[in-house]
Amino acid sequence: MTAESFYGTLKERFTEVLQETGLLGEQVSVDCRALRPEEAIGRPKRQDFPILAGKDVMIQAQFRQTRGQAFTDAPASFEGTLDEILAMDIVHDRHSRSLFIAVLNAVMAHLGRCCGTVHCRTEGPELCSGDMKAYLQEHYPADVRIALIGYQPALLEMLHDSGFSVRVLDLNPGNVGQVRCGVLVEDGVRDYDKVVHDFAQLILCTGSTVCNGTIVNYLELEKEVVFFGTSIAGTASLLGLNRVCFAQKYC
Repeated sequence: MTAESFYGTLKERFTEVLQETGLLGEQVSVDCRALRPEEAIGRPKRQDFPILAGKDVMIQAQFRQTRGQAFTDAPASFEGTLDEILAMDIVHDRHSRSLFIAVLNAVMAHLGRCCGTVHCRTEGPELCSGDMKAYLQEHYPADVRIALIGYQPALLEMLHDSGFSVRVLDLNPGNVGQVRCGVLVEDGVRDYDKVVHDFAQLILCTGSTVCNGTIVNYLELEKEVVFFGTSIAGTASLLGLNRVCFAQKYC
């Protein structure tokens, strides 16, 4: 699947939702701003989360009384209407794409069509990893080979300590080649084939791939992909993607 077809379909589905609910023609004020790390994730015990140490930031859209977030390396601010959001080029302009995803999450949450659009805070990421452990142990055998896409330290540590065979891919040069939580962080481009195609039985993929555009690399694979996180909440609902997230319990 190409980026053009994926994001084109996503925009079409969102447009249909806005038409069905009568929101498309409304003049709606939407405000997006980059959140400081403490606002986005609170004060977690561990300090190695990408949002605290990396270049990516969390932006937040406010639609009426509902918030929607997106984790991105292309932050932008915006205030305007949903019509203007729909007119943005989300295929080629990463800043427009991050705005679109945050707004999509806020609107879909407002309509009750998705949940977990706000990142868990403080102790939340650790508690969330415990929920993910229970989910994986219930739905998959303990010896499953898991490819974790995106360095998420609480999840990586849980997978490593819980008896799963795990390899992790990341795009941040500061992480690649480092041993984190007892696991070597591999290059998301160079090592993609040997981790995703040759090693993995199950792929646990960060939802922020919908913001950076690499999500197309994890669609239409001949193995199961489970997306996690807040960024992909609205997209997963619209496109029927398999998503597991417990953020609504801890935000």
